[in-house]
Order: sequence, then structure tokens, then C-alpha cells
Amino acid sequence: MFAKIKLRISKIIHFLTYGIWRITEEEKTSKKISFFNIVKAFILLYKNINSSKLNTRAAALTYNTLLSLVPLLAVLFAIARGFGLQNIEESQLIQYFSGQKEVIEKCMGFIDKSLEYAKGGLFLGIGIVFLLFSVISLISNIEDNFNIIWRIKKGRTVFRQFTDYLALIIIAPIFLICNAGLSIVLTSASDLQIIEWVANPLIKIVPFLLTILLFTLIYIYLPNTKVKFSAAFLAGFFSGICFQVFQVLYISGQIWISKYNAIYGSFAVLPLLLLWLQLSWFICLLGVELSFAYQNVNKFSFEKEITNISKRYKEFVLLLIMTLIVKRFESAEKPYTADELSEKYKIPTQLTSDTLYYLQQIGLIAETPTKDPREIAYIPAVDINLITISYFYNKMDLYGSEDFKIDTMQEFNNIWNKILEIRKIIDRKEKYTLLKDI
Repeated sequence: MFAKIKLRISKIIHFLTYGIWRITEEEKTSKKISFFNIVKAFILLYKNINSSKLNTRAAALTYNTLLSLVPLLAVLFAIARGFGLQNIEESQLIQYFSGQKEVIEKCMGFIDKSLEYAKGGLFLGIGIVFLLFSVISLISNIEDNFNIIWRIKKGRTVFRQFTDYLALIIIAPIFLICNAGLSIVLTSASDLQIIEWVANPLIKIVPFLLTILLFTLIYIYLPNTKVKFSAAFLAGFFSGICFQVFQVLYISGQIWISKYNAIYGSFAVLPLLLLWLQLSWFICLLGVELSFAYQNVNKFSFEKEITNISKRYKEFVLLLIMTLIVKRFESAEKPYTADELSEKYKIPTQLTSDTLYYLQQIGLIAETPTKDPREIAYIPAVDINLITISYFYNKMDLYGSEDFKIDTMQEFNNIWNKILEIRKIIDRKEKYTLLKDI
């Protein structure tokens, strides 16, 4: 029996590490392929936890959140007070920090002082500007972490940060108010015996559904790229369930440790708050990694090899992507996006992102907007009738600094001249070969 179990386990491990990555769409039905893609996404999530430094990123966001917590809550409460619904929002806050009533009261005192300062600052509006700046800086840090996980080199512009983040700030308190309102409606409905059997299960399920919805919207909205709904929903479902389970454990922990306030005093609040923030951000970042893995699961075959890519193959990919962009521009077709290049030509996502960023840096390509403001396409930044292979290599050679103290004029002049001679051979041979004609 133990031998059979051992054999079964070894087969499962072999399938998850090797077999599942060799299955093609022609071999299985669409349902099985979808299931295998979900399994592969979770395997990639497990593999990328350390490489993406999720613990470190969660710790950094915990620190940023702690510094911006009072301004963030002050802005949310200011919006809620505008609708006359601050009491509902306060009750929601108390639910999240159940067992720490004294902390909530102190926090509310800080919020009131912040709002008073915002109204009566030395200059009109300076307090409001400070509060908004603190909140926008926090959201910007969150977006930066999301973009790094998504292998995106550039974030939103300052204008888009202001407009997109402001919309998010306005939506957040409305979401909390709707959550509270729905809970009140269901609780009232449960008092009626006729629909009690429907309302009671819904009261337990609604927090999970709303949390899943919130995470799904965050995963779609915050990364500066186009995220498919299926990827965001899978990640939102996973993170929402994990967060709600953790929330129950956290609240239980708060109530348990409040019994020992005689020993720890008010100091017990801080470690629990830090723990809640750290684990909440870790769960959130797990979802980001999962959404990225699921959306790009078919482009992950050679992700590990990117760090060890040879110089020859790196130059080949640079020349390949540049040529594809030039040819697409010459034919007056819709310009390529990073996702299109990766999916159509089976180039790993990270390699495509790095290559496009490098080509931008050396001035060979430029970004161009698409219908979706979060999706960027690429066009040549130079007249395509000037981009020869020689021109391409010279651009790469001359990009970067050469201002060092190594003696290339006398002591190492022979070695330096050899490098120049090799490049001159390429210049002579490929001086008139245009990339569009390759």
C-alpha cells in the first residue's frame, strides 16, 4: 500500500513539474486546458514568491501604509461626511478592527484633528493638498509594486495618477457604505421568518463576495497594463478567500490578546496592527503574482533562462523585435504592443519588456497610445529608411557611459582598436542593409 502511495505521489510530482508543461491545446479539451492553466498559474505563483520578493515588498508597503494611514482615513471620512454617512463608515472600520475599540477612538481623534487642520490651514486648501498628496503617494507606491510584478517598466503619468487615483479614492468609501448597507438590509431581512432561510446564508457569504469583487477590481485597475478579467477574477477569488479567513483569525487573535492587556498594556495594539498590515499586503501581492502568472502562463516556458541569456541571443532578440516593429510600421498596420509580440512570437514576457525598454532608451522606438490608455504600442522613433543594421549596432554601441580612467589611448590601445575594427567590419558589410528589407 505504501509503495503504491509513493508511486502515485512521484507520478503527480513528475506531472506537475514536467508533464503539465508539455500539454498542448490540441491534446486536451478546452475545459481541461483551462484547468491545467489554473494549476500552472498556482505552480508559478509558488515558484515566484521568492524571486519577486513578495515578503520584502509587503514589508515596504506596511511601512508606507502606517505612515499614510491617518491621511488616508481622513480623506475617506471627509468624502463619507459629504454624503452624511460617516457613522456607517466608522462602524465598518470598527468591524475590521474588532476588539480594539480604544485604538479606533484614538484613530478617530487623529482623523478629526487632520480634517480641522485641512479646513483652517495657514493657506486656504493647503491641508487638503497635504492629505491628498499623502494618499496619492501611497497609491503610487502600491502601483509601482504591482507594475514590478507585472514586469512593467513605466507607471502612469502624473496626470493619469491624479485622475485615476482620485476616482479610486472617491469609489472606496462608497464601496464601504454599500457593504454596510447590504449587511443592514440582509440583517433586517433575516428577522422575517419567510425569507430567513435565504438571508442568513447570504449574511455569511456577502463579505466574501464583496472582498473578492474588491480585489478583482484592484487587480484590473491598478497595474499600468491591460489585465484580463479572467486573470483578475481568479486572483481576486484566491486573495478574497485568503483575506477573509485571515480576517477571522486576526479578530480572534485581537480578542484573545485583549485578555492580557494587564501584561502588555496598549503596546499589544502595535504588533497586531503591523501583523495585520504585513499579511494583508502579502495576500494582496500574492494575488497580483497569480493574475500575472495566469494571464502569461503560456509564455513562461523559458522565464528562468532569461537571466542567463547569451549575448548573441540577446542581440538576436533586440534585432528581431526592432525588425518586427519596423516592418509593421512600413506596412501601415496597427503597431505592436508588448503582449502581442510575446504571444505571437513566443518571446518570454520579461525578455520582451526588457528589450522594448532598452530600444526606447537608445532612441530607436517610441511609445504610441492605443484605444486602451493602459496599453502601449510601439513605433520606430527614426525614419525606417535610415535604420540599417550598421545604424542599429552603432546605436547600441554608443549608448551608455565611456567616461572611465582606463587608459585606452596608450596602455590598452591595441585592445581598444581591436574592438573598433570588429565594429568597422560590420559597418562596411551592413552599411546599406535596411531592417525593413531583412
